[in-house]
Amino acid sequence: MTNIRKTIPVLALMMLATPAAMAQGIMGGHVTGNIQIDGQISHADSLIGASDVPERLLTNSRADILYTNGNFSAGLRFETYLNPMLGFNARYQGMGVPNFFASYQNDLISVTAGNFYEQFGSGMILRAYEDRYLGLDNSLRGLNVALRPFPGVTIKALTGVQRIYWNYNTQGLVRGVDGEVNLNSIITPMAESKFRMTLGAGFVSKYEPDEFISSPEPGYKLNLPLNVGAGAVRMDMNYGNWSLQAEYAHKGQDPSVMNNYIYREGEALMLNAVYSMKGFSANLQAKRVDNMCFKSARNESGEMLYINYIPAITKQHTYAFLNMYPYATQTTGEMGLQGDVMYKIKKGTLLGGKYGTDIHINGAVITGLDTTTIGGAGTDGYTSSWFKTGDLYYTDLSIEVAKKLSSALKLTCTYGYQIFNPIVEGHHGDLHHNHVAVADLTWKINKKNVLRFEAEWMGSDSKYNPDVDDKRCGDWIMGLVEYNFSSAWFISLSDQYSYHDGNKANYYNVSLGYNHGATRLQLGYGKQREGLLCIGGVCRQVPASNGLTFSLTTSF
Repeated sequence: MTNIRKTIPVLALMMLATPAAMAQGIMGGHVTGNIQIDGQISHADSLIGASDVPERLLTNSRADILYTNGNFSAGLRFETYLNPMLGFNARYQGMGVPNFFASYQNDLISVTAGNFYEQFGSGMILRAYEDRYLGLDNSLRGLNVALRPFPGVTIKALTGVQRIYWNYNTQGLVRGVDGEVNLNSIITPMAESKFRMTLGAGFVSKYEPDEFISSPEPGYKLNLPLNVGAGAVRMDMNYGNWSLQAEYAHKGQDPSVMNNYIYREGEALMLNAVYSMKGFSANLQAKRVDNMCFKSARNESGEMLYINYIPAITKQHTYAFLNMYPYATQTTGEMGLQGDVMYKIKKGTLLGGKYGTDIHINGAVITGLDTTTIGGAGTDGYTSSWFKTGDLYYTDLSIEVAKKLSSALKLTCTYGYQIFNPIVEGHHGDLHHNHVAVADLTWKINKKNVLRFEAEWMGSDSKYNPDVDDKRCGDWIMGLVEYNFSSAWFISLSDQYSYHDGNKANYYNVSLGYNHGATRLQLGYGKQREGLLCIGGVCRQVPASNGLTFSLTTSF
């Protein structure tokens, strides 16, 4: 944890300096920032499995301060977790200034020293990013340089160590280079062509010192690679209404706790094809991942210290029951296919009516790899077939129809069918087959008042097992009413009820919010079901809770 005695004076100076800085600037510069405070009060509830919280009030807070002056910028982030809210790792407990940076950029070059976030391509070999709702921050602290010697050409180089809670993994050094070329910008005959192409390639390596890890052979240790490299090539093509993106990544031998210390090399392929025109779009994605977990610490098994990121190709649902079984990307191995179609039936037609009708169809299937085990730790582990699939992990099919019934009423109806394999969450058991139906009605009373009704139902063949204690199992119904009034206030009431299983429970929630300019305050009271919170295929476990939550955000 950052030394508190050092960080408190920094915060005090920042708070004293900020008002004057906003009014007059600092040496001609400009100061901006944002503040977020989230809190939670929870008490025990044996019915939903919520434990008592000894300190009663849990808070996560942060203040981001940014100073800009011409081509120069600098910033810092002050964070407090006193104590961390439920679902956030206890190692966050404390307060300090974990992130700070200084940056300079012009048309030719940009240089950042300190903490930075960066991504090469889709992230399959490098993605340093932060998601505060997942409690994830794998920022790099070091030096990041981007050079643009010619229009359409970008070269990046970086080196640093990764953040892990309040500390930095100084034993794991991350280094990378990346280049991207827009052919239409550097080849004169292509400048006005409808055919557009961008090519890119990157390489990332990590260094870790040697350590003793026992070999399966008694009396021997594993011969660990100190440097592990991963490279990727990518392509982005566009012509008229068509576009195609492709990226292939390959990683060297990287024995770790995540793959049981095997020496098999890793690889991943992502394909994305899109066709789009007025009133219609179609998207097809394919993915194959094999042993692509890439961390800067070979013995880190948690959610931190990932160097890379494998994008999910499943739909990120917004409705509660469609999102009850989110899919977490399996970096050790998976194959997937997703199709997405959006179509607008024209106004004035039989099905389109006066306002037209929007139809959105999405389908995805994710499986494991077809593998043959050849050994354990210290060996290549397994072989796999490129085109054969393994066990079914996840299937998701949904159709959404949205239609304005009048100038004030809009109805959206959604049906979803999902198959979920508990093995992706580390459990065993039968596949879960879920049917979900949603009706969402919005009534725009006037310019300042909007009333929304939502009803959901889920029928599932999953059965509650006390040994696993998965409280999502069974059949569910839900109702929600939300009222936005005066363009500043909103209130919502919702209730989820598990009505057909041994784990019957009622999860109600009342929320009240207020918006004024850049400030937003929200209060909530009710019960939170235990489960996974997933964003982009990355997840964290959220425990059950019963009580009050609040959130305050503002910017200046």
